[in-house]
Amino acid sequence: MNARKAVVIYSGGMDSFTLLHQVIQQGYQVYPVSFDYGQRHARELAAAKHVCQMLNLPHQCIDLRSIQPLLDQSALTGQHPVPQGTYAPENLQITLVPNRNMILLSLAIAYAVNLGANECFYGAHGGDHVLYPDCRPEFVTGMDQMAQISNLQPVRIRAPFLHYDKADILRLGQAMHLDYALTWTCYQGAEQPCGTCSACHERAQAFAACGCADPLIG
Repeated sequence: MNARKAVVIYSGGMDSFTLLHQVIQQGYQVYPVSFDYGQRHARELAAAKHVCQMLNLPHQCIDLRSIQPLLDQSALTGQHPVPQGTYAPENLQITLVPNRNMILLSLAIAYAVNLGANECFYGAHGGDHVLYPDCRPEFVTGMDQMAQISNLQPVRIRAPFLHYDKADILRLGQAMHLDYALTWTCYQGAEQPCGTCSACHERAQAFAACGCADPLIG
């Protein structure tokens, strides 16, 4: 019997890295897709490419940089400084990229239809519910309903980490013996994580909660 095909939106970060391996271990024939939308932290795309090469997966990286001027009021895509310190409502908002997950999921759904795949996975998790509307259960439900009627071939949207926090995801990855040195989380685009931005703080908190060291910083 042929394995079921699945598209996985793979950013190169911890959550999608764990998700990618989970979907592979569940026996799917996996098609990872990444997106360059002009994000400051494009370093994550290099991490995604490297992992897909290691796993011999047919990685697609879609160039969406032409839409960056439509999204440039976010600190991740424009000139606003990246917020420092732990996540809080006042610094989370500036990292919101307008309509990002709807844009990326729409393209991933089209890719799934083109491949004859019936499922599309992305790594929304419970820690993002506070501010990011496109990581909330009602958004996932809405996109799932849309994906089943927008083409002749229905596609299911899967977000298995929807009620996990980052530490839960890390524990899952540890159980799979994953190497998180192969991931990238920092919002800055340098060669080494800054250790001070909100994303770095969230990552550090996850490793601390799991009682282990982050292999990127020791």
